[in-house]
Amino acid sequence: MNRRRAIRTLICAGAGSAFTRLNADTPSDQPGDLIIHSDVRLVLLDVSAKNRKGGFVQELTRENFKVFENGQRQQITVFEHNDLPVTVGIIVDESRSMSPKRGAVLTAALTFIGESNPSDEVFVLNFNDDVTAGLPSPQLFSGNREELRAALFRGVSQGRTALYDAVIAGLEQLEHGKRDKKALVLISDGGDNASRHTRQETLGRIEASIATIHTVGLFDTDDIDRDPGILRKLAQISGGEAYFPDNPPEMVPVCRRIAHDIRMRYTIGYHPPAGKRTNDIRHIRVEASSREHGALITRTRSSYRYDEIQTEKRK
Repeated sequence: MNRRRAIRTLICAGAGSAFTRLNADTPSDQPGDLIIHSDVRLVLLDVSAKNRKGGFVQELTRENFKVFENGQRQQITVFEHNDLPVTVGIIVDESRSMSPKRGAVLTAALTFIGESNPSDEVFVLNFNDDVTAGLPSPQLFSGNREELRAALFRGVSQGRTALYDAVIAGLEQLEHGKRDKKALVLISDGGDNASRHTRQETLGRIEASIATIHTVGLFDTDDIDRDPGILRKLAQISGGEAYFPDNPPEMVPVCRRIAHDIRMRYTIGYHPPAGKRTNDIRHIRVEASSREHGALITRTRSSYRYDEIQTEKRK
């Protein structure tokens, strides 16, 4: 099994979790029993590396990076840097307050699609009071630009903002994707005022996911529901970046930059130390440097949720 295939296998083994597990079947002492031990884990990180001018730095090697979990340096066991296809969801705020900006938002989202890898699995979620799939059922993903354009234009600007529901729906749909990398691009103009899910529940789901979330906030100065803090938090936890363009036309270069960021990122993996507690939050720091650029600016998820090793017996 080559390394790229191994990464895909590991990600599939840990779908829905910030870490992955290899399941090893071992003989039981009792005939007819199968004991499954989840005893090999791999934390996979999606990492960007930039120089002091904000430019992406390519052609780095494993030796250029250091990974720390809870302050302790970890041995890097997986390292990849290719323009690999990604499973990505575009989540568009279609609340009533977005109506004046809708044309610019759709243009920016189409720019993102045009700049992406042609082999990406892409889906669209439009949200206001409810979350609606842009692609017709039962289709989950598309790489066809006309289909995705229709999916974006299927939304209707009305109602309030169920932002937390939309993020959780996006994370759930990502789990059905087959690509090595998972990402969400969230475009919204304000805070949540209509979700069934809570802020804390949403942050917990992000901590348990391997997805990277990039957010774009476009606010009116008199918007009482504006909440740039939550957009920063979603990006910070997952290792993405939050953008706040001054006006709608600036969204086009922002979405172009996000598409470039996703394609230029490094995949770095390590085996985390064993733990005794379930739902343990572990904190991550990644450092990078090179002889040519010196210390680099890195961005990756800041934490993940470590679950206790489970042993499952079945007849």
